[in-house]
Amino acid sequence: MSWLTNRVLPKIGLGRRKDGPDNLWEKCRACGQMVFHRDLEQSFRVCPHCDHHMRLTASQRLGLLFDDAEFERLKTPQPPMDPLKFKDSRRYPDQIKDARSAAEADFAVEAGLGRIGGQPTVVAAQNFFFMGGSVSPGEGEAIVAAAERAVQEDAALIVCAASGGMRMQEGILSLMQMPRTTVAIQRLKEKGLPYISVLTDPTTGGTTASFAMIGDVAIAEPGALIGFAGPRVIEQTIREQLPDGFQRAEYLLEHGMVDMVVHRHELAETLARILSLMREPMVAPPVSLPPPEAVAKPDPVDEPVADADEVGEDTGEAPEKAL
Repeated sequence: MSWLTNRVLPKIGLGRRKDGPDNLWEKCRACGQMVFHRDLEQSFRVCPHCDHHMRLTASQRLGLLFDDAEFERLKTPQPPMDPLKFKDSRRYPDQIKDARSAAEADFAVEAGLGRIGGQPTVVAAQNFFFMGGSVSPGEGEAIVAAAERAVQEDAALIVCAASGGMRMQEGILSLMQMPRTTVAIQRLKEKGLPYISVLTDPTTGGTTASFAMIGDVAIAEPGALIGFAGPRVIEQTIREQLPDGFQRAEYLLEHGMVDMVVHRHELAETLARILSLMREPMVAPPVSLPPPEAVAKPDPVDEPVADADEVGEDTGEAPEKAL
């Protein structure tokens, strides 16, 4: 230790660590600009410099869509944890425990019941920050429960996808969620209730191959990565370079894979308008016509009897003219 470290630095305050939060600024991974955290939250995590749509948690997504951010959280069944006793570099239960602690949620899917544009709606949102939004039996139960609650409440269903696919740590049990969620949504459609899928960054794997792509209306956020396999895997498989913007929302819109690309600031308003069109008939339904046999036949009309002077007798001779 020298006189510089003992006397000079303490006096001028150099080398001291200031107490305070270390997450006041966040770097946009698209443009590299630093964004103040309050400005980022007020813009729903849309970069003010390049308009890049950063990822949202499931709770943030629910608060964004529902009217006045008011909704009822839906409770979902709790399936057994680690049914396959999966072994990795870390124990699977430890991974789940850390993910739940970081995300402050039990699963990568959260659902809520509320209103969007005054219309009763159930929204199920995936959280990519929870193990990449991967789908296990727990997430499958959440989506099925959301569809069943929508049927009970005569409400529309919206699923906001943000996932890398099915969770490999639970193997075939995770893959079984693809048909389970598809059947649950099909039952919803049989009741004549709307189902809208909102595709966010990223939507890939088994999520794309099941409930994410069967919506009555498919909406994507700008720049979202949407596909089954990643572009790098495709390039290595076909040994060709993919076009620019391949598997991005705008590319899929041009090729008819999604119906519209909507900015996050306009998403709630767009969903409200779509739900009003799908649920409120603009014209009165046509009146069904009765079957032909039910139509009463008109009564026969009595024909007038002609005067004998005009038609003559049965001989058919014309009547004589009066003198």
